[in-house]
Amino acid sequence: MFFTYLRRELRRRRKAALVVASGLALGIALVIVVNSVSSGMNQAQDKVLQSLYGLGTDMTVTKAAEAPKSGETGRPRFEFGAKDDGEEQSSDRVMVQGFQTLASSTVTKVAGQKGVADSVGGLSLQVMKVNGEFKRGEFKQDQSGGSTRQGGPGGSGDQPQGRVEGGGASFDVNSYSVYGTDVAKQGLGPLTSSKVTKGRTFKTSETDAKVTVADASYAKEKKLALGDNVKIKGVKYKVIGIATPDSGDAAANLYVPLKQAQTLADAKNKVTTVYVKATDSQQISAVKATIKKNISGTTVTTSADLADTVSGSLSTASDLAANVGKWLSIAVLVAAFLVAGLLTSSAVSRRVREFGTLKALGWKSGRVTRQVVGEAVVNGLVGGALGIAVGLAGAYAVTAISPTLTAELGSGAGGGASGGGMAMGGPGMRQSAGKTLDIALSAPVSATTITLAVGLAVAGGLIAGAFGGWRASRLRPADALRRVE
Repeated sequence: MFFTYLRRELRRRRKAALVVASGLALGIALVIVVNSVSSGMNQAQDKVLQSLYGLGTDMTVTKAAEAPKSGETGRPRFEFGAKDDGEEQSSDRVMVQGFQTLASSTVTKVAGQKGVADSVGGLSLQVMKVNGEFKRGEFKQDQSGGSTRQGGPGGSGDQPQGRVEGGGASFDVNSYSVYGTDVAKQGLGPLTSSKVTKGRTFKTSETDAKVTVADASYAKEKKLALGDNVKIKGVKYKVIGIATPDSGDAAANLYVPLKQAQTLADAKNKVTTVYVKATDSQQISAVKATIKKNISGTTVTTSADLADTVSGSLSTASDLAANVGKWLSIAVLVAAFLVAGLLTSSAVSRRVREFGTLKALGWKSGRVTRQVVGEAVVNGLVGGALGIAVGLAGAYAVTAISPTLTAELGSGAGGGASGGGMAMGGPGMRQSAGKTLDIALSAPVSATTITLAVGLAVAGGLIAGAFGGWRASRLRPADALRRVE
């Protein structure tokens, strides 16, 4: 009898049911769209952080570089002896980039801390190479690109990279980044933010092999192909792979085994950055505090620290989605529930004669209430189905359009090698002022969001049913007679 009466009443009052369902559908659709866009924002931010840190890295451990001592500039010097005019000379310097080095044993110490699942060390290097023809005298090049020529006529202006001519000299200045990676643990660190699209990555047996993986952009610029040799400080490295970053810029122009990087920089058993993965992403702050307490003199930077330095339209849109969008969704839902409840209560009031007659025929108040609640729940489920359909359509539209958001990486979190230029820091915290990443926004809909939508539909129906049931429970058989009069 319950379902028969329910089906008949819903068919007879289709317009009223549709109004209630539409109100609930609007609120539920908005919740789906806002949640999906927020999820897309989180994914976009994760891509930005992965381009800085590498996949799976929760934090990094570094040590700030020491200030130059009194009388020292901290700049590398390039010296060329007097040779016959026109004879080509070459000199390069391999420098540890940005941070003070840590002992390799720090990696083991970090791995032993409570809450650390894994850790791996890396060495960030910057190579500056000067190659050209000089007349008699001595040429010196500092890190900023300024150069002086002593003992001979003329000079050259500031030129950090490119061809320089003048003063009887013609030379090239080239700067590029090299990252030493632990080939035994390639699942953690900056190299994981790139995918090897040609050739192969390092083998675990190549801990001290003279091989390199080149960034795709750098390989294109320098016309490098698989099997070519790249010379770093006079040592030839065979290109075994070409890596394309998933988003943003690559962590370095060239990747070599960690031992080789340590040899090039004369930094045996040294690293610049320790990349850390926590056992529980909810305990990152506690792990950070533990590492800082037990390993003195280090700086621990988490993904959240880096996220605070990201600005631009991505950050603005994310804040809007998290704040304005969330509260707007709540406001619309509350309004939809109240309207559904009031409409249901009003509908019951218009059915006074009907319910009064049913009570006169022997229906108890509980049975009438259950009938009203049943109708309201069905209306809620219909509204939920409509809301899910509209919400999925909205999320699909956002994904199809894929609006581009920009993420500007501030200099507050350090920085590192990017492209061929110089910046402070290591690949794990690679940020230079003014650098921006373009991220395409998507709006993925998760099963959790759909479950939430169904739950809201049922809740809306129950709330509307509560309003209507309360009104129906107050009806008496005599109400039907008064309504007739």
